[in-house]
Amino acid sequence: MPADAYADSPVPFDPRTLAALLDGTTAGVGVLDTKLRYLYVNPALERLNGIPAAEHLGRTVAEVLPGVDAREDMMRAVLADGKPREITSSGFTAAAATVRRYWHGAYHRLEIGGRIVGLAGIVMEVMASDKGQRELEQARRHLTLLDTAAARIGTTLDMDTTCAELVDLVVPGLADIATVEVFPPDVAPQVRPAPPGVLRLRRAALQAVPGLRDELHAFGLTGEYIDYQEGAAVQRCLAASRPVVENLTTDEQLLRSAPGPERLAAYRALGMHSAVIVPLTVRSGPLGILGLIRAGDSPVFADEDVVIARELAGRAAVDLDHARRYAHEHTIALELQRSLLSEPRPPHPHIELATRYLPADRSVMVGGDWFDIIPLRDGRHLNAMGDVMGHGMEAAVAMSHYRSLLRMLADEELPPHRILEQLDRMVERSGPDRAATCLLAVVDRSGTACEVASAGHLPPVLIDPRAGARVCDEVTVGPPLGTGFGGYRTTLLEFEPDAVLFLYTDGLVERRGEDIDVSVGRLKELTIPVGGSLDALLDEVLERFGPGAEDDIAVLASRTRNPAARTPDAT
Repeated sequence: MPADAYADSPVPFDPRTLAALLDGTTAGVGVLDTKLRYLYVNPALERLNGIPAAEHLGRTVAEVLPGVDAREDMMRAVLADGKPREITSSGFTAAAATVRRYWHGAYHRLEIGGRIVGLAGIVMEVMASDKGQRELEQARRHLTLLDTAAARIGTTLDMDTTCAELVDLVVPGLADIATVEVFPPDVAPQVRPAPPGVLRLRRAALQAVPGLRDELHAFGLTGEYIDYQEGAAVQRCLAASRPVVENLTTDEQLLRSAPGPERLAAYRALGMHSAVIVPLTVRSGPLGILGLIRAGDSPVFADEDVVIARELAGRAAVDLDHARRYAHEHTIALELQRSLLSEPRPPHPHIELATRYLPADRSVMVGGDWFDIIPLRDGRHLNAMGDVMGHGMEAAVAMSHYRSLLRMLADEELPPHRILEQLDRMVERSGPDRAATCLLAVVDRSGTACEVASAGHLPPVLIDPRAGARVCDEVTVGPPLGTGFGGYRTTLLEFEPDAVLFLYTDGLVERRGEDIDVSVGRLKELTIPVGGSLDALLDEVLERFGPGAEDDIAVLASRTRNPAARTPDAT
């Protein structure tokens, strides 16, 4: 309907005529203009709303009845297409401020002379019983739980966080106490073996309504292992892969639901009277259970509660499975990376070394950071620092491949840029399908110079005990390895005998929202005293720059021992 079809001028009918026709009817009748402002209200609607007719006029439905879901969107639809609609609404009015009421209305568009002048509505109150109202409210709460589950559960790839999100969602909407218990991970050894016939789970999350939180210590602690005897509700739930509902009215029933008799007094103190145990199951098998408990004056669980609990458990199980798979792969990749980055031995007796590897937070998959120190002939040694792009198991395996190829090429005594060229070609032709950055530094025996080449890596830092630190940004940066572009160059760096060569990966300096040059520039603030400990230097570096890192960090510091250069009276 075109906008100009709506009447902007006062409606061409007399409210006194409407009053003569409609004041006597028992149904509530209202006439609205095209902006849904009241033009007329009959006495029956005045009584339904609990507001005098004069206070309606000139105001919209939402302004007159702010506590009512009046469905103005549906009214506008009637104005737009002219199709009559029946609308059900509910809410609170001044006539009964503490009781939710329900109305059924029929709405028609009013047209005079081809112009749309407003809307007429005939409203009747629907008298819902107390039981019906409770059921409607319960259905509304259940729908709200399901609507919000997707946004509130599975926000991270951490299992315990996901479990905590689940119990926080269902308390108090579905239960007075909620717990999630999961099977211990395969990669972590259990505290003690479970006896035969006993099911052992780890309590990952626990929540209760405020009135019961002070008593939860008797229920058990988050993180502890719980043994369930044969025949317990949890065992029966997982065996049948279906919810188990129990009324806990007798001590025998409480004992059957509890892990052991020592919990009976605690359960009684909490006032538990009904429980639902719901399996957390995915296609590959069960992950654990969701336990819901009601206590005190709360009603027992109804069939609808069990249906909602099962739906929520099914959704949460998918998120838990993702988190479990991530934790498994993260642990294996981390162990693989650590084994490959075991503390290297000094390549020559006159070389001092220190290395550190700091994995990223568990919310980030382990990366492909790596370093190596390779002894060369004539007392020289090769320092290497690299970072395979990507994360996870594939990155850790690719890192191992790069490291092996580099060790093979280092035996050929090539300058750093030639090593990178050959490594780039080998990887591009048949190596891992992951690019990597790499920095090579061949340090001479005297410890006063090194040849450096970079494949997309950040520049090294030279830390002089007297002159301070400088970022060696004169090093030419070529493309990352694995691209096949080549074009690497070797840069000669000269320094004092007791200077420290410091290499690092980008996790040390990259910060969201900050230019990388600014971050790298802060490394100029690094200091070390004459003869200072390299281990102490790296500890200070990680303490200062490690917090807030979003990626793995690998750092390496090396220095050539030169007693003559450090002794003032040496001849």
